[in-house]
Formats: sequence, structure tokens, C-alpha cells
Amino acid sequence: MPTTIGVLRDQVSEGVLSDLEQITPQGEGEEAEYIALMWAADASARMLRGPGRRVVAVAELDSLGVNVPTPLSRVIAWYADPHERPVEADPDEDLCWYAAQEIDAVLGD
Repeated sequence: MPTTIGVLRDQVSEGVLSDLEQITPQGEGEEAEYIALMWAADASARMLRGPGRRVVAVAELDSLGVNVPTPLSRVIAWYADPHERPVEADPDEDLCWYAAQEIDAVLGD
């Protein structure tokens, strides 16, 4: 699910991720998962209104359904830019991986 640091800060206090686009892999395997991650990273970049940090939440959603609020407890990993990126940054720049419990590191707290 693509998001940004600003949106994520607001939603963490509520304990759920809501109103975020859900991007699911089209197929099985690591390649399909990587393509979905890159689509989510691109969607996150489009959400930025200037310099900022892309964030992608990876969650287990199989029993939740589509486009419903996702409890933070369902997040299994985070991907985020390690630093603020300028608007003209390379769209293929890699994101850093964070474990689900490393939300404070993602937020920069």
C-alpha cells in the first residue's frame, strides 16, 4: 500500500491504514512481488507534493477484503526512502526494507 511519511504519521496514531490504494502482485513469486512493490513506490511518489519520502506498507490482506482499513498488526514490512528525495529524483531508486516493528525508524522518530 503506497503512502507517505505525512499520511503514515496521522494513521499510526489511529492504529490502522485507511484510504490507501491496495496493490497486489499479478501472479506468484518474487518477481511478481517486486513489480507490485515498484508500482506501489511509483504511486507513493505521485502522492508527494514536493520533496519527501516514499513509503510502502506490505501487509497480509487475504481475509480482509479489498480497500478496507488495514490494522497495523497486519503489516509485515515497510519499505521507505532512507532520506527525503527531491521531486526530480530517479524513480527507480531503491527503497530500504524495515521490519514491521521498526515503524519508528520509518517515521524518523
